[in-house]
Amino acid sequence: MKILDKYILKTFLVPFVATFFIVLFVLVMQVLWQTFESIAGKGISFSFILKFLYYTTLIITPQALPIGVLLSSIMALGNLGENYEFAAAKSAGISLQRLVRPLIVLAFLLSAVNFLFLNNVYPYAVLKQKNLYINIKKKKPALALVAGSFNSDLPGYQIKFEEKYGEEENLLKKVLIYDLTSKNGNQKVITAERGKILSEEGSRYMTFILYDGYYYEEHYKSATTQIKRKKMAASSATFDEYEFNIDISSISGDQGLDETRYTKNNMMLSLKQLGDTIPELKLSYDELLEAKSKNLYSSTLAKDLYKYPDSLKAKNINSDILENFALTEKIAVLNSADTKASRSLSSVRNNMKNMKFKRKVLNLFDTEYYNRIAFSLSCVILFFIGAPLGSIIRKGGFGLPMILAIAVYVIYFFANTFGKNLAEESSVSAFLGSWISAIIMVPLGVLLTRRATRDKGIFNTDSFILPITNFFKKIFSKKEASKL
Repeated sequence: MKILDKYILKTFLVPFVATFFIVLFVLVMQVLWQTFESIAGKGISFSFILKFLYYTTLIITPQALPIGVLLSSIMALGNLGENYEFAAAKSAGISLQRLVRPLIVLAFLLSAVNFLFLNNVYPYAVLKQKNLYINIKKKKPALALVAGSFNSDLPGYQIKFEEKYGEEENLLKKVLIYDLTSKNGNQKVITAERGKILSEEGSRYMTFILYDGYYYEEHYKSATTQIKRKKMAASSATFDEYEFNIDISSISGDQGLDETRYTKNNMMLSLKQLGDTIPELKLSYDELLEAKSKNLYSSTLAKDLYKYPDSLKAKNINSDILENFALTEKIAVLNSADTKASRSLSSVRNNMKNMKFKRKVLNLFDTEYYNRIAFSLSCVILFFIGAPLGSIIRKGGFGLPMILAIAVYVIYFFANTFGKNLAEESSVSAFLGSWISAIIMVPLGVLLTRRATRDKGIFNTDSFILPITNFFKKIFSKKEASKL
């Protein structure tokens, strides 16, 4: 390796190592801050907190790597320009392409490392972190309940309350509970002004004590006959104090924090596993669509409609169908048609949610597959933006390069997230959604590279200013000539 290549690599690697770890630290602290409320105060040992941070660091690393490449390339090339080292290299006959050649090779190597990380380490870290987080959250379910929204962590219950307070955060205000544990399908609704949660470490039960409330239970589903349903449709009562236990052994038993219970998330799979899973999901989705379309086809008697014109001619029947019936029969026909249409429409509406869910799951896996490949090239793409940008601005340090790096990465990250969201909602294909950020940034990198090699600025201001100045010069020269 030549001395020049070693010097260029050193100029790049020193700020790269510093910026990479700074960015990684900031991103990890951001994730920790978001999840700290769910982890703190649950009796979790410090070693498990460190383990959670370790998995989070592995997950964040592929995101921090391209940011480090972008910022360090701007800083390194900016320092070379600011110290007139570019001018010295050009005077010695060394072009910009030759100068950054070792950095280009390094950028491709970092992209390869990023790909290996995304394909092997990232799925493992997501698997471990998600399961660790869920197990920590379920270690003390009482503390996992969140105010202001329905909590479904407790099996068989939907619980909502306005506020949680007290020294142990176990006192509740304005409680609403849906009890779904009835074997006969009845639904119980309990409301209370105040409540208290009692639970002991290691106990399989969580005790709720409610005060000043109202109890309502429907018996409609348990009644076998219409007469029984009319006699006792529901029961209700008010209470001053009501106590019941919830069995939480299934979520807070003896399982350890390292137990792996969730393995089918799209982010927990490698590219090979994603490639094997996507065809299965697509087959399941196609089978669902086929089954629902056949059901709709048969329920609407569409097959008979295709034969209808021929049968009309053969039997000499009036083409205006209703004219072949008496008034009472017309009403019956219309009612029957309305009923069948309403039933078919209701069936479509009921199945729409399930079909949308299956389609979205398929989109998530599909998008994750293409995004892994696209995002692994982010180091190369952002390098070919950062390097020419640094040589153009000719400014080192953390000031201006940091601002430019943040601006460029925000555009790249926003485009990537926007494309993924569009793909998940089936607005665009998974391939296009994953590559939108590259489609936007590659032309920008080509433009900046061309301008840097030709030693031009980001924008050619002379092309805008010169015509204006020439125009005014002509006006003033004509005025002076007229005065003479």
